[in-house]
Formats: sequence, structure tokens, C-alpha cells
Amino acid sequence: MKKILIYFFGFIFVCFILPILFTKKDKEVTTTNDNVVNDIEISNEESSEEPYNYEKYGTIKLLHLETGVVEDVAIDSYLCNVVSAEMPADFDIEALKAQAIVARTYTIYKINNRKHENADICDSSSCCQAWISKEDRLARWDENLRESNWKKIEDAVNSTKEKIITYQNEPINAFFHSNSGGKTEEPVNVWGGSGYPYLQTVETSGEDAYTQYASEVILSGQELIDKLKTKYADITIDFSNIEDIKILEYTNGDRVKTVKFGNHNLSGVETRTLLGLRSANFTIAQENGNIKFSVKGYGHGVGMSQTGADSMAKQGSTAEEIIHHFYTDVEIKEVNDIV
Repeated sequence: MKKILIYFFGFIFVCFILPILFTKKDKEVTTTNDNVVNDIEISNEESSEEPYNYEKYGTIKLLHLETGVVEDVAIDSYLCNVVSAEMPADFDIEALKAQAIVARTYTIYKINNRKHENADICDSSSCCQAWISKEDRLARWDENLRESNWKKIEDAVNSTKEKIITYQNEPINAFFHSNSGGKTEEPVNVWGGSGYPYLQTVETSGEDAYTQYASEVILSGQELIDKLKTKYADITIDFSNIEDIKILEYTNGDRVKTVKFGNHNLSGVETRTLLGLRSANFTIAQENGNIKFSVKGYGHGVGMSQTGADSMAKQGSTAEEIIHHFYTDVEIKEVNDIV
């Protein structure tokens, strides 16, 4: 009888108790591994979403010129609107990153050198830098490109969010323009003054592939006189004398420094403004009684050329390399590292 009971309980132990013990052990191991995996996933998720801690420049006061409203905006949110307004979304991502760093630097420079009484910066490209609302920007893109374009802009801003350009540990006045025509300009030749040591003339290849590179303006003699008279009422030009319309001097950036129009000598920058030329890099020819201005580049030519940046990016340059090309002897630092 005892042997039967021993065999019976042995049978119960082997068939039922042992499987339960091993199953419980397996479950404990699996649960432990799940916890480790989950902890890693949570940690990575928190790391990727953790915002950069701007100690001083996290929020800016943005003036909307049309309405006069001053809005408090997170700087990187503001920069998405700026980059989407200033540079085409189909440009290379490294060019867009360079634009984001330049725009952030320019913004902080403006905060430290205010020109608006109650605001850090305004939304006008002719005064500060361009800005467009997300809604308006999306509406201007093809519907099938809206989501990907905006994500590309956000990636350019967010992947560079701590970076600015400095010279001697101060944010630079980060000028930029559309197309240099192959060579950038020194600010002294555009606005006068003593200029900035980090804004020198540099050459950039590949800009001739863009529509902004070349343009022309053709005026009749009377149209030319009328435009010049808006500033010089006593202007007279003898169109039969080829010496009466003549470029006298060029800048280091190959732009017109001085040009003769009859009884007045004008700067190239002034001529550009009065005649509506895309840049001060132009030649003049008289053809069939008309005066033709053949223009290279688009904009003042100072600082980073946007099409030049895209051309460099397409040739493999990084955003940092692009910045070091257009701005001389600068450093790229985190915002919180500057004095």
C-alpha cells in the first residue's frame, strides 16, 4: 500500500508540480527582459524629445508690422517660420540647417541690438528678416508636399537648435542674401562704415545654375532719365557720347562701385536702387537706342549666399562648412556658451 501511495504522489509531482515551477521561472525571466526593454525605450524617447534649455533667449518678442501686435514666441518655433520664408524647402537639408543657424544668430544679434522699442525683431525682410505663418506657408506649397516640406524645415531648426555663429565670443551680424553672382561683397561697399571683420569677399561656384544668377533690365533713354531724376532733378545725359554712361570703378566683389551718368557719378548700390536692378553687379551696353543692364546675382551680396549654400551642400558640404566658407574666422557655439 505504501509503495502505491509513493508512486501516486511521485506521479502527481512529476506531472503537475514540476511544470508549474518551471513555468513560473520562465515567466519571471521574460518579465524582467520586458522591463529592461521598456526602460530603454522610455529613456530614448525622453532624450529625443527633451528641449534645449535656452537660459536667456528662449522666447522673443516678435513685432508684426502690419498689425502692430507684439507676440511672445518660442525662438525655435519662430525660426521655423523664418526659414520657411527665407529659403526654398527643396534646397538641400544642409543648406537649410545653415540657414537655421544663420537666422538664429541674426535673431540673437537683433535682441542685443534692438531697433524696435517694444520688440526684439519684426517680421519684415526689408527691416529685419522675413517671417510667414505656418498656415500661410502650407497654403503656398502643393498639397502633396506640405507635410514633408514642413517636417524638413522643423528638422533643420531642431537639429541645430543650440547653435549660433560667434566672433570673439559674440553673436555676429549674420547677413545673408539670395545669390552672390559668384562672389560675395564686403559690407563697407554696400552700407559704408568700417564693416565687420568676419564679412569678407569669398568666391562660390555653382551659383550660375540658379535662376537668381542672371537678369537684365532694358530702358529707353527717357526711362533712364526719368528714374534718375527721382533723386537727381538736374541730371543730363548725352546719349551720343559713350563716355556719358560709363562704369568708373569696381569693388573687390566685382560689383560696380562708381558709375557715371552724364553730369552725375552714382554708386553701384544707388544705381541698383534707382533702376530696380537685382544687384550692383552689372554691365551696361547701349543697343538700338536703349540702355541694357546685364545683372549677375540677387541681393546685397553680403554674408551667406543662399543659392551658394545649396550649391555647396549638393557638392557634399555640411552646414558648418558652409558657414565657415561665408563667414571668416568665426566659431559655431551653443547659445548658452556665449558671454
